[in-house]
Amino acid sequence: MKFTMKRTSAAAATLFAGSLILTGCSNADNNDNGGGESTREMEEVSGELRGEGASSQDNAIQNVFGPAFSNTGATLAYTASGSGDGQKKFIAGQADFAGSDSPLKDDQVEDAKKRCDGNDAWHLPMVIGPVAIAYHLEGVDTLNLSTETIAKIFKGEIKTWDDEAIKSENEGVDLPSKPIDVVYRSDESGTSDNFQKFLAASTDGAWDSEGKSFPTKVGTGAPKSKGVADQVAATDGAITYVESGYAEELDKVNIANIDFGSGPVELNKENINKALGEAEFKSEGNDLVVDAEKLYSMDGEGEYPLVLTTYEIVCSAGYDENTAKLVKNFMYTILDNQGDDLADQGYIPLDGEFKSKLEESVDALQ
Repeated sequence: MKFTMKRTSAAAATLFAGSLILTGCSNADNNDNGGGESTREMEEVSGELRGEGASSQDNAIQNVFGPAFSNTGATLAYTASGSGDGQKKFIAGQADFAGSDSPLKDDQVEDAKKRCDGNDAWHLPMVIGPVAIAYHLEGVDTLNLSTETIAKIFKGEIKTWDDEAIKSENEGVDLPSKPIDVVYRSDESGTSDNFQKFLAASTDGAWDSEGKSFPTKVGTGAPKSKGVADQVAATDGAITYVESGYAEELDKVNIANIDFGSGPVELNKENINKALGEAEFKSEGNDLVVDAEKLYSMDGEGEYPLVLTTYEIVCSAGYDENTAKLVKNFMYTILDNQGDDLADQGYIPLDGEFKSKLEESVDALQ
């Protein structure tokens, strides 16, 4: 089944430049397309802001946030090298912010604090993207899969498309006796980390692996989000986990409905927002780490909780004056561009209390 959102292809690195210094930028709150005048005051600052990390948000940065940020008179250089590499570059001081689909690990938090001159690094979940179970199976345009079945497929316990477990979840569908070709991310990936967290939280002990590196015993690896999507498109019988926009743009790739416990749920904006409305943060304050275990264990009717919350990991304080202004301006730019342009790239625009909490955190950056 195809998801109605779409996105365009993105390069691995993005560079935006602007020549005009403004005190405001586009604001999605005032315009459905993410345009219009913002009442938010932007700092007058020039220079280059360096970001590195998650490829999951690269299309949003290249096609929405980057062009808007260029209107502030600054330059944005974002390299979509993967969440793990982004975290490392941020901690090493080689990037001003990291884009990451996973929060820093406990042993990285102190290193990040040192990098921030003794101040805490904050996680700001600025980009929300649904994750699809994407498959290519000639003649099968609609497919239902339970979380238990998905886990067994990616563990290699279910090996063919006409396995009884899949047939029982798809009555009346003519499933071929074809081997299942699992495709996984070969690079360190926040998508892999979150997908494994999801499998562990949503099944009754069916998944026991974790981390940014996906197990390599079953299937074939491909780098980056585009790599796994392209591999599935080229292989009849293949299946992967990937941000929905990458699957949506490929004709031969379909998106499975997932049974989280209350019947099959289609991946669409309404079902995603229903789940996000119940999302919780792990702690009070401005470091906004989403409680992934609670999110991924949701099983309510019509809820689709398999989403990536891509964090911008930033120093709460400790930058030099110019970089601090650049970082804050870019975070405001993201908040001010949460409309149709972003949705057209396959993302879920921020709204309601979730967005309000982010605004409070960005306001508090020093």
